[in-house]
Amino acid sequence: MAASRRSHGPRHPGRPGRHRHPGRPGSHRVVVLVRPGLLQMELGIVHQLFGKAASASGEPLYTVLTCTLSPGAIRTDADVTVNVAHGPEVLAEADTVIVPTSDEDYTPGDGRLDAPLAAALGLIRPGTRIASICTGSFVLAAAGLLKGRRATTHWQSCDQFRALHPDVLLDPDVLYTEDGDVLTSAGVASGIDLCLHMIRSDHGVAVANAVARTTVVPPHRDGGQAQYIRRPVPEPTVSSTRRARAWAVDNLDRPLPLRELAALESMSVRTFTRRFREEMGLSPAQWLIRQRVERARQLLEESDLPVDRVAANSGFGTAVSLRHHLQEATGVTPTAYRRTFRGPGEADREAAG
Repeated sequence: MAASRRSHGPRHPGRPGRHRHPGRPGSHRVVVLVRPGLLQMELGIVHQLFGKAASASGEPLYTVLTCTLSPGAIRTDADVTVNVAHGPEVLAEADTVIVPTSDEDYTPGDGRLDAPLAAALGLIRPGTRIASICTGSFVLAAAGLLKGRRATTHWQSCDQFRALHPDVLLDPDVLYTEDGDVLTSAGVASGIDLCLHMIRSDHGVAVANAVARTTVVPPHRDGGQAQYIRRPVPEPTVSSTRRARAWAVDNLDRPLPLRELAALESMSVRTFTRRFREEMGLSPAQWLIRQRVERARQLLEESDLPVDRVAANSGFGTAVSLRHHLQEATGVTPTAYRRTFRGPGEADREAAG
């Protein structure tokens, strides 16, 4: 942050719950607060992903606006400028605020906010969902929004972040974090994962997957996945676990012992486990649980199967096991999850049956 930062902005307490807006199309307003030195890709990510989210009838689910402290031409990290028409006043009407990176985040400073930026953040209503992409987390931390909360930032900036904001529970090994209504993401590309996560939380797996397909990006990388994986793309001469992973996703409804997955790649269990972690940043067991949770969420949203059948089809075996893992991942029971995305009538009838 720049050395001239002087005052801390307000802190908005997190508020649990989803940010779904079942009213008029586009009623959820996403405002992107950009600063000089903007990374263009990060601004594009937000507009592209939220802008593509649509209802089953094709109605847009979000309105996306860009604002800055002083409207006009904003310098980017490249040889172009971005013309921003809105000033900070639009922050007062935001349902979600997203703060991308600025190159000033990499300038050593005292971790305080400039008065105009602090004043702009002060316009945000309490309870508004606030997120950062990459080193935009420095702004959230300087504003007091991350005090005592779990957060992340780009792995190259973690030492600087810890020195400036020791009161933040920094996790340098994840793609994104969510703590109440405050979310942070790691490097630039993890902004994609963060935006898809928010869309998925608001409107479910089907909408998020449709956005991912439209923009040709992976539909889901769990926030707990490692930021930096030693071998994200295996060398051609090195065996991969890709075939085993694809087979596992197609067979989640059955037991998937590690020795069987390893045999698919003609590896020992020990070699397979090591290679899997190198490629995915997770153990095979962790990865399988997350795939099963995603399958269960999809079935709860899109099918009328009772909970015990959802548990069986996603590989959890029992409704008790499904309930445990789903609550751990989302904070709600299967019936409550279905009620959120299918409406109370269906979920309540199922619970009564």
